[in-house]
Amino acid sequence: MTTDVVRLAHGGGGRMQAKLLDEVILPALGIPALAAPDAAVLDAPGGRLAMTTDSFVVRPLFFPGGDIGRLAVHGTINDLAMAGARPLWLTLGLILEEGLPLDDLRRVLASVQAAAEECGVRVVAGDTKVVEAGRGDGVYISTSGVGVVPEGVQITPGAIRPGDVLLASGDLGRHGVAILAARENLALDPPIPSDSASVAGAVAALLAAGVPVRALRDPTRGGAIAALKELADASGCRLVLDDTAIPVRDDVRGACEILGLDPLHSACEGRFLVAVPEPAATRALAILQARPETAGAVAIGRAEAGEPAVIRRLATGVERRVILPAGEQLPRIC
Repeated sequence: MTTDVVRLAHGGGGRMQAKLLDEVILPALGIPALAAPDAAVLDAPGGRLAMTTDSFVVRPLFFPGGDIGRLAVHGTINDLAMAGARPLWLTLGLILEEGLPLDDLRRVLASVQAAAEECGVRVVAGDTKVVEAGRGDGVYISTSGVGVVPEGVQITPGAIRPGDVLLASGDLGRHGVAILAARENLALDPPIPSDSASVAGAVAALLAAGVPVRALRDPTRGGAIAALKELADASGCRLVLDDTAIPVRDDVRGACEILGLDPLHSACEGRFLVAVPEPAATRALAILQARPETAGAVAIGRAEAGEPAVIRRLATGVERRVILPAGEQLPRIC
């Protein structure tokens, strides 16, 4: 009997997930490892389309700042936005567990519809399946999303160059901590809300202003460090972070200290990282800071020539190379 099996840690955004993708899933599909973005950009008659697919298995279904329905819409839209696309359409697959209260299902669906309307997208198709009690954890959601990529937009992590500035659109690490606190009934007063939100409007504002965006990443599973590691590997650059500039809310930092977690390994669901040439950084920050949802945007570091790596430069000037955890700090966060 084989001991080589799928484990929960294979879905956590760390080294085990990267190994599963690079050694099992992508080779089986004939996809090069560094050519596997969250959304694929496809040539189509009349223009270019972006397409993505995602699944959501978060527990609990309802949490401060959101629920699985809003999370599914935001997560799918954000993957399209990371390709520079304007999201248009979603499909929705529901796997329902026998015994799920219909009031809970209605609440999830109301959240899906409200989030879609807020983001200017439509749910155009779907599917529903029911599984036996004990085999579905209430609701699982699978989505696909389609959007249109504006002419001339070419966003890829391989475009990052030494000297480029790295920006974060707001505070980091909040969603993962919010889910953990809700799941474990931690007595946080007030509760930490998830940052679940669409980032498509902010990305569109940068592109409409002509900001030369090199690369985009939303720091979901594995948090900001996993996203930055992907950018470093794809670009061949050394990404150096100013540790004192990294935005983390005080309540998130305090909860992480108590729990022994690093907020930069904790997921976000309404934030993005963007690399821009240094001459465009001030303008990009001004555009983001003028929007309510990205008012907390800051510069967190820059790309340098050297071996691909993510480096945290501490206040003392000491540089610390960041290593991805093997598995997951926070399971089932999206």
